[in-house]
Amino acid sequence: MYSFIISGVLLILGYFLYGAFVEKVFVINPSAEPPALKYKDGVDFVPMKLWRIFLVQFLNIAGLGPIFGAILGIFYGPSAYLWIVFGSIFGGAVHDYLSGMMSMRLKGTSLPEVLGEELGNGTKFIIRFILFFMIVLLILLTTSFLEGVAVLLQDIIPLPLVEISGVRRPLIWVILIFAYFAIATVLPIDKLIGKLYPFLGIVLLFMGISVCIVMLSSHSASIPEVFDGLQNRNTNGLPLFPMMFLSISCGAISGFHGTQSPLMSRCMVSERQGRFVFYGAMIFEGFLALIWAAAAGSFFADPENGVYGITGLQQFAAQHPGENIAALVVNKVCSTWLGAFGGFLAVLGVIVAPITTGDTALRSIRLMIADGFSFDQKKVRNRLILTAPLLVIITALLFVNFDPVWRYFSWVNQAISAITLWGGSVYLYRQEHRKINPTKYRYGYLITMIPAVFMTVIMWSYILLAPEGFRFIEFGLSSLAYIISGVVALVLVWLFYYKVKEFSK
Repeated sequence: MYSFIISGVLLILGYFLYGAFVEKVFVINPSAEPPALKYKDGVDFVPMKLWRIFLVQFLNIAGLGPIFGAILGIFYGPSAYLWIVFGSIFGGAVHDYLSGMMSMRLKGTSLPEVLGEELGNGTKFIIRFILFFMIVLLILLTTSFLEGVAVLLQDIIPLPLVEISGVRRPLIWVILIFAYFAIATVLPIDKLIGKLYPFLGIVLLFMGISVCIVMLSSHSASIPEVFDGLQNRNTNGLPLFPMMFLSISCGAISGFHGTQSPLMSRCMVSERQGRFVFYGAMIFEGFLALIWAAAAGSFFADPENGVYGITGLQQFAAQHPGENIAALVVNKVCSTWLGAFGGFLAVLGVIVAPITTGDTALRSIRLMIADGFSFDQKKVRNRLILTAPLLVIITALLFVNFDPVWRYFSWVNQAISAITLWGGSVYLYRQEHRKINPTKYRYGYLITMIPAVFMTVIMWSYILLAPEGFRFIEFGLSSLAYIISGVVALVLVWLFYYKVKEFSK
């Protein structure tokens, strides 16, 4: 319990202390006219109330990521707490703040345009190539969520199945969800997302807080503690570093967030709101991840029979091979600790969160393409021109096995986070040399450069060690993988300082 409470306190202090420092390094300009007012179009650039923006941002970046990821991460042990806390404060919140605020400074543009502006035209081509891959994976994510949620809804409210290619599918539910995706992607952001998502964000927070209260009141003695040891507890044979850091992404740092922050940068009316919206939403997500890591690690404890936290969780997982363990844990925890209402919340979360993630992913793709080709989105016809092909692709993917490509989502996701942090480092370095609104912190760029280096090592060591990568671990070359990853990071540091003078001109 002590580790959990201390971790929560650190997250709060992180927001008020380090968050304030990050804001000072960035140097906000409260008098600057925001894109929401300057480019107001009633579609994507729409001023909204601060509390709505915060809750939409929270739901956009959270969904089931900090819940499922934290549950899978605690398998590696209480070291998951440290990654959630320090990853959120020094990595994820900084990443989300810079990606959102840089977008706000640069006319509310999407992430590819922001990074291209900071890193130069030569790098912009590479970034667009990687982000094109990210767009593909976001489409896969949306497709996976669409079909997965349709199956869940079919279990709750059975509707006639349709046989396609010899497989009986819940086609009616697929069509209904599909229609929602289309509507949410095309409608002005304040009409559906701005009205519905704040409520859903509150539901997600309420579920987490309720679980936290029951856990502390009845299972506090079983919550894993950091002082029990930080060794790898996972029995899958994979190393804690970097595997745990990829398992817990949305609960610490995620490149996907960089695609979502620009959505809200188009709705804010002052740069003063940035710390609360971007940095604060990530801290709240860290809280949610912390709660579910502790809950999963304590729920299955049975001290009377000598079964303690994580061991009990592992035994539960062994009893359900091939199943979605995270989803089973959420359902088990909520229905047991919170009763029938908790079971309803669990089902609602497992169904609604993927849907909301899917439609905002599509919306961000539409805006990325529109920004890249300077294609005006004020007219409904123009929005449909970009949205329709995406929906056609998703439909086609429903009949394709894309699991081999899907396995690389985590790696590309964190690759995007590393690139975003490097872009933020260049932006902050250049800000030292700006005549207008310069920063007084000479080495302020280190707030993004240090986590950029760390995420570079994570990204490269993962792709070298993981089964879906080069599988160095199978050949006894783990040490070589770490050395290569460190060398790549050092090369990028050298390249940064070598090129940064050119960037600062």
